[in-house]
Amino acid sequence: MTSEVLEQVEMPAPQTREREVRAVNGYTMFGVSAAGVLGGLALIGFGLPQAIEGSTGAGVAMLVLGGILLLGGGVLALGLTPVAPGEARVIQFLGRYTGTLRTDGLQWVNPFTERHRVSTRIRNHETAVAKVNDADGNPIEIAAVVVWQVADTAQAMFEVDDFVEFVAIQTETAIRHIANNYPYDTHGEATLSLRDNAEEITEKLSAEIGARVASAGVNVIESRITHLAYAPEIAQAMLRRQQAGAVVAARQRIVEGAVGMVEMALDRLAAHDVVELDEERKAAMVSNLLVVLVGDRDTQPVVNAGTLYQ
Repeated sequence: MTSEVLEQVEMPAPQTREREVRAVNGYTMFGVSAAGVLGGLALIGFGLPQAIEGSTGAGVAMLVLGGILLLGGGVLALGLTPVAPGEARVIQFLGRYTGTLRTDGLQWVNPFTERHRVSTRIRNHETAVAKVNDADGNPIEIAAVVVWQVADTAQAMFEVDDFVEFVAIQTETAIRHIANNYPYDTHGEATLSLRDNAEEITEKLSAEIGARVASAGVNVIESRITHLAYAPEIAQAMLRRQQAGAVVAARQRIVEGAVGMVEMALDRLAAHDVVELDEERKAAMVSNLLVVLVGDRDTQPVVNAGTLYQ
């Protein structure tokens, strides 16, 4: 099944794959950065009065060293990157992808890099009710919900413009494609239908959506059809068709049962020699029994007060 879907949906191969970026413990670097900032402020505080007096060059040296420490501590602080659970940070340096940071907590990376936040939590996307034509050309209304998650942050970030919008559009496209390839109801035929084969259809839907969004680094966990109905303009006609089919099926069962009961009655009458009937009387008896057993109203019996033949 999946191979059939992949043959129909040909997405370009991704150019970027996720890889782990090297990071340093953020708390250690926070201590180093704080020490640099505090040391620089202290040196500037001690060296500023001496530089103003101009008595020695030590004050100027402390000011320069304090400025360097203060600047260095500030630059180091720019590399501190907090990562929350269920999130990842995609790191870029001068436009080049360098890796993804997934370890939660306070981390430190190159302070001159760009860090983009990407959620790796499980998400739901529920489509709006769409009106499409099924395989028989009947207008139907269909909607579905898709459970998905970002599996490759690099592909989600760089392969498409907006991976959330991409998932939404591809999901709607897959739903329309599935609805166009299967009838709403088979009316007794041995083929898959949207109404009678929900498990098989949702499995095919999940496979097609997964194939469509795989290039964006998205993994489809599950999909379910949440709304399925005939369009309002044909709903009444299709309801009458379904009711007629149910009536025909019920009548067929009733006739089959009635014929069996009549056959049993004739066999038992003949086996016990209760009464001997010729072919014409058997036909009349069969007709009467069928009327009684198959009719949808209570019969009004006529009592024969004469002989068997009068």
